[in-house]
Amino acid sequence: MGDPKYPRRMWRKPKRPLNYELKMEELKTLGTFGLKTKRELWKAHTELSRIRHQARSLLALGQEIREEKEPILMKSLRRIGLVGESSTLDDVLNLHVEELLGRRLQTIVMKKLGFKTPYQARQAVIHGHIMIGDRIVNVPSYTVTVNEEKDIKLTPGSSLKDLLEKISKNESSEKTKAEKTDSESSDMDDKNVESVSDEGENDSTDKPEE
Repeated sequence: MGDPKYPRRMWRKPKRPLNYELKMEELKTLGTFGLKTKRELWKAHTELSRIRHQARSLLALGQEIREEKEPILMKSLRRIGLVGESSTLDDVLNLHVEELLGRRLQTIVMKKLGFKTPYQARQAVIHGHIMIGDRIVNVPSYTVTVNEEKDIKLTPGSSLKDLLEKISKNESSEKTKAEKTDSESSDMDDKNVESVSDEGENDSTDKPEE
Protein backbone atom coordinates (compact mmCIF):
# COMPACT_ATOMS: atom_id res chain seq x y z
CA MET A 1 0.00 0.00 0.00
CA GLY A 2 2.75 2.43 0.88
CA ASP A 3 2.96 5.48 3.07
CA PRO A 4 -0.09 7.79 2.61
CA LYS A 5 2.22 10.80 2.87
CA TYR A 6 4.02 9.68 -0.28
CA PRO A 7 1.35 8.66 -2.82
CA ARG A 8 2.21 6.54 -5.79
CA ARG A 9 3.22 8.41 -8.94
CA MET A 10 0.34 8.71 -11.43
CA TRP A 11 2.43 9.19 -14.57
CA ARG A 12 5.26 7.56 -16.47
CA LYS A 13 8.07 9.23 -18.36
CA PRO A 14 8.69 8.29 -22.01
CA LYS A 15 11.28 5.60 -22.59
CA ARG A 16 13.46 7.93 -24.70
CA PRO A 17 12.97 11.43 -23.25
CA LEU A 18 15.99 12.86 -25.10
CA ASN A 19 14.70 11.92 -28.55
CA TYR A 20 14.71 15.13 -30.63
CA GLU A 21 11.52 14.44 -32.60
CA LEU A 22 9.69 13.44 -29.41
CA LYS A 23 10.84 16.62 -27.65
CA MET A 24 9.66 18.82 -30.54
CA GLU A 25 6.30 17.03 -30.62
CA GLU A 26 5.91 17.44 -26.86
CA LEU A 27 6.73 21.15 -27.01
CA LYS A 28 4.19 21.63 -29.80
CA THR A 29 1.51 19.88 -27.73
CA LEU A 30 2.41 21.94 -24.66
CA GLY A 31 1.95 25.16 -26.62
CA THR A 32 -1.26 24.03 -28.34
CA PHE A 33 -3.05 23.11 -25.11
CA GLY A 34 -1.30 25.56 -22.76
CA LEU A 35 0.22 22.94 -20.47
CA LYS A 36 2.48 24.15 -17.69
CA THR A 37 4.98 21.29 -17.66
CA LYS A 38 5.58 18.04 -19.50
CA ARG A 39 4.33 16.22 -16.43
CA GLU A 40 0.76 17.18 -17.37
CA LEU A 41 1.32 15.70 -20.83
CA TRP A 42 2.82 12.53 -19.36
CA LYS A 43 -0.22 12.17 -17.07
CA ALA A 44 -2.49 12.35 -20.12
CA HIS A 45 -0.39 9.72 -21.93
CA THR A 46 -0.55 7.47 -18.85
CA GLU A 47 -4.33 7.85 -18.60
CA LEU A 48 -4.73 7.09 -22.30
CA SER A 49 -2.50 4.02 -21.90
CA ARG A 50 -4.73 2.83 -19.04
CA ILE A 51 -7.86 3.22 -21.19
CA ARG A 52 -6.27 1.32 -24.08
CA HIS A 53 -5.16 -1.44 -21.70
CA GLN A 54 -8.75 -1.85 -20.53
CA ALA A 55 -9.95 -2.05 -24.13
CA ARG A 56 -7.33 -4.68 -25.04
CA SER A 57 -8.22 -6.70 -21.93
CA LEU A 58 -11.88 -6.71 -22.95
CA LEU A 59 -11.01 -7.87 -26.46
CA ALA A 60 -9.18 -10.85 -24.96
CA LEU A 61 -12.18 -11.94 -22.87
CA GLY A 62 -14.92 -14.34 -23.85
CA GLN A 63 -18.02 -13.10 -25.63
CA GLU A 64 -20.36 -13.31 -22.61
CA ILE A 65 -18.01 -11.55 -20.18
CA ARG A 66 -17.14 -8.95 -22.80
CA GLU A 67 -20.81 -8.14 -23.45
CA GLU A 68 -21.20 -7.61 -19.71
CA LYS A 69 -18.18 -5.38 -19.09
CA GLU A 70 -17.77 -3.50 -22.41
CA PRO A 71 -20.82 -1.21 -21.91
CA ILE A 72 -19.38 0.00 -18.61
CA LEU A 73 -16.17 1.23 -20.25
CA MET A 74 -17.95 2.71 -23.26
CA LYS A 75 -20.46 4.52 -21.04
CA SER A 76 -17.66 6.14 -19.01
CA LEU A 77 -15.88 7.27 -22.20
CA ARG A 78 -19.08 8.62 -23.76
CA ARG A 79 -19.71 10.52 -20.54
CA ILE A 80 -16.54 12.58 -21.04
CA GLY A 81 -16.98 12.89 -24.80
CA LEU A 82 -14.13 10.68 -25.98
CA VAL A 83 -16.28 8.33 -28.06
CA GLY A 84 -19.66 8.48 -29.75
CA GLU A 85 -22.81 6.44 -29.31
CA SER A 86 -21.93 3.94 -32.05
CA SER A 87 -18.22 3.61 -31.19
CA THR A 88 -16.54 0.27 -30.56
CA LEU A 89 -13.42 -0.92 -28.75
CA ASP A 90 -11.44 -0.45 -31.96
CA ASP A 91 -12.28 3.27 -31.80
CA VAL A 92 -11.00 3.32 -28.21
CA LEU A 93 -7.69 1.83 -29.33
CA ASN A 94 -7.40 4.56 -31.99
CA LEU A 95 -7.74 7.43 -29.51
CA HIS A 96 -4.95 10.04 -29.42
CA VAL A 97 -3.70 12.08 -26.50
CA GLU A 98 -4.91 15.30 -28.19
CA GLU A 99 -8.51 14.07 -27.87
CA LEU A 100 -8.00 13.51 -24.14
CA LEU A 101 -6.38 16.93 -23.69
CA GLY A 102 -9.26 18.48 -25.60
CA ARG A 103 -11.62 17.52 -22.77
CA ARG A 104 -9.68 19.56 -20.19
CA LEU A 105 -11.53 22.48 -18.62
CA GLN A 106 -8.79 24.84 -19.80
CA THR A 107 -9.24 23.85 -23.45
CA ILE A 108 -13.04 23.96 -23.42
CA VAL A 109 -13.05 27.36 -21.67
CA MET A 110 -10.81 28.78 -24.40
CA LYS A 111 -13.11 27.52 -27.17
CA LYS A 112 -16.43 28.25 -25.46
CA LEU A 113 -15.75 31.67 -23.92
CA GLY A 114 -13.52 33.10 -26.66
CA PHE A 115 -10.08 33.43 -25.07
CA LYS A 116 -7.33 34.02 -27.62
CA THR A 117 -4.77 31.64 -26.09
CA PRO A 118 -4.97 28.58 -23.82
CA TYR A 119 -2.75 30.39 -21.32
CA GLN A 120 -5.36 33.12 -20.89
CA ALA A 121 -7.97 30.43 -20.28
CA ARG A 122 -5.66 28.69 -17.78
CA GLN A 123 -5.18 31.91 -15.82
CA ALA A 124 -8.94 32.50 -15.74
CA VAL A 125 -9.52 29.00 -14.36
CA ILE A 126 -6.78 29.19 -11.74
CA HIS A 127 -7.94 32.59 -10.43
CA GLY A 128 -11.50 31.37 -9.91
CA HIS A 129 -13.28 33.13 -12.79
CA ILE A 130 -14.90 29.95 -14.18
CA MET A 131 -18.00 28.19 -12.92
CA ILE A 132 -19.57 24.87 -13.88
CA GLY A 133 -23.18 25.16 -12.88
CA ASP A 134 -23.22 26.58 -9.36
CA ARG A 135 -19.66 25.74 -8.33
CA ILE A 136 -16.33 27.38 -9.05
CA VAL A 137 -13.72 25.03 -10.53
CA ASN A 138 -10.11 26.23 -10.43
CA VAL A 139 -8.36 23.10 -11.76
CA PRO A 140 -7.27 23.50 -15.42
CA SER A 141 -6.88 19.73 -15.90
CA TYR A 142 -10.43 18.98 -14.74
CA THR A 143 -12.08 16.59 -17.22
CA VAL A 144 -15.36 18.10 -18.38
CA THR A 145 -18.26 15.77 -19.05
CA VAL A 146 -20.64 16.24 -21.96
CA ASN A 147 -23.46 17.32 -19.64
CA GLU A 148 -21.25 19.85 -17.83
CA GLU A 149 -19.97 21.49 -21.00
CA LYS A 150 -23.11 23.59 -21.54
CA ASP A 151 -22.96 24.90 -17.93
CA ILE A 152 -19.50 26.48 -18.20
CA LYS A 153 -19.62 30.24 -17.65
CA LEU A 154 -17.86 33.16 -16.01
CA THR A 155 -18.52 33.88 -12.36
CA PRO A 156 -20.95 36.74 -11.66
CA GLY A 157 -19.11 40.04 -11.47
CA SER A 158 -15.96 38.66 -13.10
CA SER A 159 -13.61 41.32 -14.45
CA LEU A 160 -12.91 39.16 -17.51
CA LYS A 161 -16.26 39.98 -19.14
CA ASP A 162 -14.94 43.34 -20.37
CA LEU A 163 -11.76 41.66 -21.65
CA LEU A 164 -13.70 39.05 -23.61
CA GLU A 165 -16.00 41.70 -25.08
CA LYS A 166 -12.96 43.70 -26.15
CA ILE A 167 -11.39 40.62 -27.75
CA SER A 168 -14.61 39.84 -29.65
CA LYS A 169 -14.87 43.45 -30.87
CA ASN A 170 -11.26 43.43 -32.07
CA GLU A 171 -11.78 40.12 -33.87
CA SER A 172 -14.94 41.42 -35.57
CA SER A 173 -13.20 44.65 -36.64
CA GLU A 174 -10.21 42.69 -37.98
CA LYS A 175 -12.59 40.41 -39.88
CA THR A 176 -14.39 43.42 -41.35
CA LYS A 177 -11.08 44.98 -42.42
CA ALA A 178 -9.96 41.72 -44.00
CA GLU A 179 -13.23 41.40 -45.91
CA LYS A 180 -12.94 45.02 -47.05
CA THR A 181 -9.37 44.48 -48.20
CA ASP A 182 -10.36 41.34 -50.10
CA SER A 183 -13.22 43.15 -51.82
CA GLU A 184 -10.94 46.06 -52.77
CA SER A 185 -8.31 43.70 -54.18
CA SER A 186 -10.96 41.83 -56.18
CA ASP A 187 -12.25 45.16 -57.56
CA MET A 188 -8.70 46.12 -58.56
CA ASP A 189 -8.25 42.78 -60.31
CA ASP A 190 -11.49 43.29 -62.21
CA LYS A 191 -10.38 46.79 -63.27
CA ASN A 192 -7.01 45.46 -64.42
CA VAL A 193 -8.73 42.76 -66.46
CA GLU A 194 -11.03 45.34 -68.04
CA SER A 195 -8.12 47.67 -68.88
CA VAL A 196 -6.18 44.83 -70.46
CA SER A 197 -9.19 43.82 -72.55
CA ASP A 198 -9.73 47.46 -73.63
CA GLU A 199 -6.08 47.76 -74.67
CA GLY A 200 -6.41 44.55 -76.70
CA GLU A 201 -9.47 45.90 -78.50
CA ASN A 202 -7.68 49.19 -79.28
CA ASP A 203 -4.70 47.34 -80.68
CA SER A 204 -6.92 45.30 -82.96
CA THR A 205 -8.73 48.40 -84.25
CA ASP A 206 -5.53 50.39 -84.82
CA LYS A 207 -3.83 47.61 -86.79
CA PRO A 208 -3.72 48.59 -90.53
CA GLU A 209 -5.29 46.30 -93.07
CA GLU A 210 -2.94 44.58 -95.50
